[in-house]
Amino acid sequence: MQKSPSHSPAANGRWHGIWPLVWPIMLSNLCVPLLGAVDTAILGHLEAAKYLGAVAVGASLLSLLYWSFGFLRMGTTSLVARAVGRNDSCEATRLWLQAATLALVLGLTLWLLKPWLVELGLYFMQPAPDTAGLAASYCAIRLLSAPASLLNYTLIGWFIGQQDTRRPLLLVVTANGVNLLLDVVFIIGLQMNSDGAAWASVIAEYCALAVGLMLLAGKIDRTHLKAQWRRSITAWSEYLPLLQVNRHLFVRTACLLGVFTFFTAQGARMGTEIVAANAILLQFVLLTSHALDGFAHAAEALCGKAVGARNRPEFIRVLQGTTVLALITAVAISLLFWLGQDYWLSLFTALPEVLAHANQQFGWVVVLPLLTVWAYQLDGVFLGSGATRAMQNIMLLCTAGVFFPLWWLSQPLGNSGLWLAFCSFNLARSLVMALVFRAQLRLMSL
Repeated sequence: MQKSPSHSPAANGRWHGIWPLVWPIMLSNLCVPLLGAVDTAILGHLEAAKYLGAVAVGASLLSLLYWSFGFLRMGTTSLVARAVGRNDSCEATRLWLQAATLALVLGLTLWLLKPWLVELGLYFMQPAPDTAGLAASYCAIRLLSAPASLLNYTLIGWFIGQQDTRRPLLLVVTANGVNLLLDVVFIIGLQMNSDGAAWASVIAEYCALAVGLMLLAGKIDRTHLKAQWRRSITAWSEYLPLLQVNRHLFVRTACLLGVFTFFTAQGARMGTEIVAANAILLQFVLLTSHALDGFAHAAEALCGKAVGARNRPEFIRVLQGTTVLALITAVAISLLFWLGQDYWLSLFTALPEVLAHANQQFGWVVVLPLLTVWAYQLDGVFLGSGATRAMQNIMLLCTAGVFFPLWWLSQPLGNSGLWLAFCSFNLARSLVMALVFRAQLRLMSL
């Protein structure tokens, strides 16, 4: 006989079961921007800003490209979490096989289209002449890792959907450890500069994939795997639920990354020093987003399980717990940035012109965690409850109705206007998502 929700361990305490899920995700998430920060710091201390500018442009393009397929992570987590809530492990296995098949096909397609994708991306970005060739070389090398990168998304998504956040931590730590070691060897030792950073990332992605598959073998039910693999590859009609979720997430993620890419492109058109300064400041933005995403991932897994089990009290408990913890974390991040501004910036570069531009805009970095905290946390709640269409529509509204109009009006302010539009866009996401979710919560049938 099942225990009632009021007597279950999960019901005892608002935060019970949340923090054990959050901290491994937060650590694994932070490894990604921390590694980017190491790349930035090493390149920022070379003799010229052009290498840092090239990686800023190239990495922005690849983020847009790869995270356009971020649905392979988010959609997998959401659907697997609901399958776990229904105690359907066979369905959970089939979902990973489907996601992995899609990832492999898409990754190989990106690999084959590499020359045209690089040319198109650089045409859009229009970087300064001294960085364009370096950025093209960086992108061409990094695209070799496309199949591994997308397969890693599915592995991380599946583990989190299973409420297993320690295996993704091992996967990401391995990748970033390899990347860090190779950065030192390639950039400093062999003086390969921006190309060295690209090769380090490629090798690290394939190392991560090898580790991820080994971790999967120790977690997945091999009986279900053998029973489902042929059906998952051939029964294309059964991909419909995954594709429906992914369609909304693709549009949502493409809009978000389009904003980031446009932001970088506008900085690149203002000059090498400005794009380099913005690249440094965006490292702080990425640190913030990846830290707060820990609560989004936990909310996604726990809310998805509650929806699958039709347990409304548990859903509300997870919502309240992740909300409070996320706010505390956002305040701590803002204080940490504010108190250590000079120290943090000095870690990234010693170039006077770049430092001057970075110091001028650092205030935006300090307030941004407080503006974006609800957007990140509610992303997880929306995903877990399957409200992906609402996520898509909110992102379209904030991109077309807030970011681009404000950027257009604030162009006379230069880089400050660009940051104003970017921060306003993130605040709008938080406010609109909160209003929409409050309305949807009354209608949810749990």
